[in-house]
Amino acid sequence: MTETETRNRRIVETICQAFNDHDAEAIVAHFAEDSVWLLSRGAPPDGATLRGKAAIRDMCVQRFTSIPDMAWEIHSHWAGGDRACSEWTVTGTEANGDRLEWLGCDLWHLNEDGQVLRKDTYWKYAGGES
Repeated sequence: MTETETRNRRIVETICQAFNDHDAEAIVAHFAEDSVWLLSRGAPPDGATLRGKAAIRDMCVQRFTSIPDMAWEIHSHWAGGDRACSEWTVTGTEANGDRLEWLGCDLWHLNEDGQVLRKDTYWKYAGGES
């Protein structure tokens, strides 16, 4: 693994820990000002798209408030070049009482300074058959 890949993996690990700490400020500290987060839900094909640190911070605060027991069990992180991947299971209880337990991953793209340019989230959850 190159020094850049090692750095990028550490950055992603740090961000994932900040998600578990419910620390929106620590999360967005690693995002570029013009960063993009493609959420797993929303209009096809990309899902809802958040643009910029303020929108990402607001989503994190909203999510941590509405699902106060939300937690990620990290299965693996890897990095290659300016890309990285995190595989995890997220659990929590939604405001309506529904329990979530989703297997998912984040695909990360980092710039030369180690700031996140793009986070693309995918997850599997119980729902209609397809």
